[in-house]
Amino acid sequence: MNCPIPNESLIDRLFRVLLALSFFILAYFWLWSYWQIAAYIVSAILAATAAMGFCGLYKLFGWDTTKLKWHPKAKIIWPIFAVVFILLASGGSYASMFFTRKFFLEDYNRMNNSYKQTLFTTGQGQREISISNYGQLVTGYGEFMGKYAAYHPYFLRKDARLADDLRSVQGIIADLKATIVDGDLQEAHKKLEQIRPIFQDMLKRNGFSMLAVYLVDFHDSMEKVITAADAKDAAGVLETYKEADAKLKDVESAANDSEIQAIRARLEELSGLAGQGKADDLSAKAAELKSSFVKVYLTRG
Repeated sequence: MNCPIPNESLIDRLFRVLLALSFFILAYFWLWSYWQIAAYIVSAILAATAAMGFCGLYKLFGWDTTKLKWHPKAKIIWPIFAVVFILLASGGSYASMFFTRKFFLEDYNRMNNSYKQTLFTTGQGQREISISNYGQLVTGYGEFMGKYAAYHPYFLRKDARLADDLRSVQGIIADLKATIVDGDLQEAHKKLEQIRPIFQDMLKRNGFSMLAVYLVDFHDSMEKVITAADAKDAAGVLETYKEADAKLKDVESAANDSEIQAIRARLEELSGLAGQGKADDLSAKAAELKSSFVKVYLTRG
């Protein structure tokens, strides 16, 4: 059996290898179910055609990249390819692990904020606010479950209990509607408390510390403070400080070492400058705050 005549240039083949690696990383870290299978198939096809130097589609359309006039010398191309391949493999894998976890925590914190608000207002016996917060919780949790019941990024794939836990929480939330609308709010509060250990166990067995959860939660509030500081809005800094202060206290409840204390110090200094009306100094201090936060988040978030 005759081998097909190659119709891919060296550059073409090496580019296919990089594309194959990209699809493999996408499938391995980000995708699930049929999308993951499809990405693995594309990766395999690209790798196979790169290895053979022959593309069936090129043959069908009469293309042949070996006939291109520009052909760089292999001794120049191979070192460049090796560097790009290593950077893509290591950087792509690290970035995928980092960002899939980060996006999950952001989704979790948005949903969990509605849960915490509902938990608080039911405990305080505030009927109207509890009904409003409960509606937000139903919507927020529905979106969270709808996404992660079907989508399992890399770090969640070994969690055999995830689906059961998500359904358990959904059941607790659904059963509370009548109680929150016109029943005993203290009873609703007790039932909502049953959700907390489920969430905490889910996070811990998937490698999340509560510090990581609180850091992501604090980040959103901190950005509001920084935005006001960059705009030289002293009143805005003082207003947004209240929320950031409360979120940072959660962080401090999980850990309060020198790195966390540095974040607190920068936040308090920023608030102090705003209180003194030193608007021109706010942006520089906000940059110090963000730098302190990033140092902690990249290593412990």
